[in-house]
Amino acid sequence: MTCTNDWLAGYLKAWETKAEDDVRALFTDDAEYWFRPNDPEPVRGIDAIVEAWQEPEPGVPVPRLAVLIENERLGIIKGSVDYPGHETYTNLWEVWFAPDGRALRFVEWYMTPRAAGS
Repeated sequence: MTCTNDWLAGYLKAWETKAEDDVRALFTDDAEYWFRPNDPEPVRGIDAIVEAWQEPEPGVPVPRLAVLIENERLGIIKGSVDYPGHETYTNLWEVWFAPDGRALRFVEWYMTPRAAGS
């Protein structure tokens, strides 16, 4: 298993449990979490990231995610996340790693499906 696969498995666990310890295991104390790449500012620092993870979601997510490519500093994850009855998102995630395998910087790129006939 690779660093990015390990990290993704931890992310999926934390996403399900929302447990503070699970979220803290993923990110460095000074990590940046970009919910969108063009946000004016990221969520910065582990305490703010833990707090952001407690916000309600539109339903129970059904992720289909896999590692696309990685090296020792960067993992790229691709796939989709379905919120049944709400929306399905196509995702590409950047995970910039610290030497200990936690994320220093996480950037989420996502798209919604095209409307029928577009």
